[in-house]
Amino acid sequence: MSESEIMIKVDKVIKKYNTAAGEVQALKEISWEINRGEAIAIMGPSGCGKTTLLNLMGSMDHATNGKIIVDDQDVTRMSEREAELYRLKKVGFIFQFFNLVPSLTAIENLELPMILADIPKDERLKKAQELLDAVGLGEKGHKRPEELSGGEQQRVAICLALVNDPDLILADEPTGNLDVANMEVITNLLISLAKEQGKTVIVATHDQKMADTFPHTYRMRDGKFESQVLNQ
Repeated sequence: MSESEIMIKVDKVIKKYNTAAGEVQALKEISWEINRGEAIAIMGPSGCGKTTLLNLMGSMDHATNGKIIVDDQDVTRMSEREAELYRLKKVGFIFQFFNLVPSLTAIENLELPMILADIPKDERLKKAQELLDAVGLGEKGHKRPEELSGGEQQRVAICLALVNDPDLILADEPTGNLDVANMEVITNLLISLAKEQGKTVIVATHDQKMADTFPHTYRMRDGKFESQVLNQ
């Protein structure tokens, strides 16, 4: 693996939480390297550390020890402002529960992060419509989340993750609430982001069928990687 290919380096990362029951070590000195443009699934039971790892790579949380380097940026040493800009410009998040604003239409939801990035309104509307067209929702931009199916809401959520053209897509159980047909649509869409657009896509899932579809699958247990499987 050459230096030019590596996008993310996770170096001896430890994450501890203090709880009422005592200290919990969610990640146990994890080291990992991820190539640019890879599509990766992380599998494991609830509480194994996969969501914690995504949150650390996305600068949503802070490591207790160790480093995470993303494109030569030390994510673990960022100020709050640097982390905000990193999340806005570098990372697209996709969550199980969609994270859409109920009172806004699909297009208005997509506009929000572009407003934060100071993108002019005409450009915002054009980009939002293009993304909805790309996921087969071109005619539903005026609908609010409650007027969309679960699969349609998740496709809007994927568009939301892509509006500022991030290099890194982090998805936490993105198909957890979907039926089999919609799960396949979302899985194929995520993998195509890596194959066709060169995005680095990392998905945390407990679904074996979804994980088997990704080119690379890593298994986690008790805060550590247990194994790696090359599926394709």
